[in-house]
Amino acid sequence: MLLWRLQSGLGLEFAGKKKRKNQISTVAIISITSLDHPGVEMFHSLTEAQLRQRVDNQYGIFIAESPKVINVALNAGYEPVAMLCEDRHITGDARDIIERCGDMPVYTGRRDLLARITGYTLTRGVLCAMRRRETPTVADVCRGASRVVVVDNVVEATNVGSIFRSAAALGIDAVLLTSNSCDPLNRRAVRVSMGSVFLVPWTWLEAPVQSLGEFGFKTVAMALTDKSVSIDDPVLVNEPRLAIVMGTEGDGLPAATIAATDYVARIPMSHHVDSLNVAAASAVAFWELRKR
Repeated sequence: MLLWRLQSGLGLEFAGKKKRKNQISTVAIISITSLDHPGVEMFHSLTEAQLRQRVDNQYGIFIAESPKVINVALNAGYEPVAMLCEDRHITGDARDIIERCGDMPVYTGRRDLLARITGYTLTRGVLCAMRRRETPTVADVCRGASRVVVVDNVVEATNVGSIFRSAAALGIDAVLLTSNSCDPLNRRAVRVSMGSVFLVPWTWLEAPVQSLGEFGFKTVAMALTDKSVSIDDPVLVNEPRLAIVMGTEGDGLPAATIAATDYVARIPMSHHVDSLNVAAASAVAFWELRKR
């Protein structure tokens, strides 16, 4: 293990084990030659479930990929645990992040070694393990919100990440997920969202959708039924507080959930196309139903 000093404009300078005067940060740079190196398992071999159950933090950890996403997480107040990157990124793409994070282990290795990690080649060569935080309550995330989305049994991480990205871009105030949906801090969901999972408040919705009425929301199910209205119906956009309910990739929303909502809306289709992918449909719904 080597300890290095990072100073603006000076590159890396070996600092030994004792901090020197005017030192900005001391970082443990650990060069690895095997993915079996102790400490690297969180990036390589632990499953998403195992990451969530890490005993070193009661809420578990997650992996953020790429400098841009890592910086979004840091700006949102998430605490870094460790970093993994190629040697060349220590004074390159990872430099600013290391300077921000201070004391934490930074594991480095050759690109051909790190490329064995699934999905590594998509990350611009920088991974950061970060601590999860306590999940807020439904009341917390709904407080002051006028537009929220309920994600019901959406299990594909790519779709969940895309929904969050659209939610952040198109003015959705919060995301509520049923317990059978993909975890927003799943590694792929974080990557696809480009860090939007750190920008939009979210939590798990354990109660039925009609419970949102307690917070003053009307609910609208996005579904194809005989009773559905067009998504551009003025009554929808004029609702002061609206929860948009999106269903699973294949079967859509359960009949019981649809029956429990205040409205059912559809996106008009052309060329005999029956529906859109849930991620695409959510973007259309968010734009059309945004608070004017």
